[in-house]
Amino acid sequence: MNTVAAPVVARAATAERLAHAQQSVMTLLADSSQTGGALSVHRSTFPNGGDGAPSHFHTGTSESLFVISGRLQVLTGDEVIVLEAGDFVTIPAGLPHAFGAAAGHDADVLAVFTPAADRFDYYRLLERVNLGEADPKEIPASGERYDNHYVASEAWQRARAGE
Repeated sequence: MNTVAAPVVARAATAERLAHAQQSVMTLLADSSQTGGALSVHRSTFPNGGDGAPSHFHTGTSESLFVISGRLQVLTGDEVIVLEAGDFVTIPAGLPHAFGAAAGHDADVLAVFTPAADRFDYYRLLERVNLGEADPKEIPASGERYDNHYVASEAWQRARAGE
């Protein structure tokens, strides 16, 4: 007998929200443990030119970004592109990437990871570090657990500096 999994419903009024260094608000929608490993989804809002994720890559997960509103600057490998409302990008595993609101613009973005490990505890760790409740060294130390590996990117540094 085939069984059908229950739907995952995230209500805007009750979804967990994390504020990262006064620069962004992340709304946690569905984590891997809720979706049978299929995906992890969150929504992030970035204020005018606000930073999102620094340059990083995932070894086993693709990350997709859909811009709900505003403009999002995105590093894909060594190229920096700007996405506008309605635009979408999917970044394959292994490709360095980063993102943040484009200068002079806010950005509201839906992020989807697939297949995915649980990521929400990683975002909670970032929140604790920003609040001074956790050691920043815990972030790189958690790279394998959350499949989040930071790498330097001159292209991203130049783009964010407005060069």
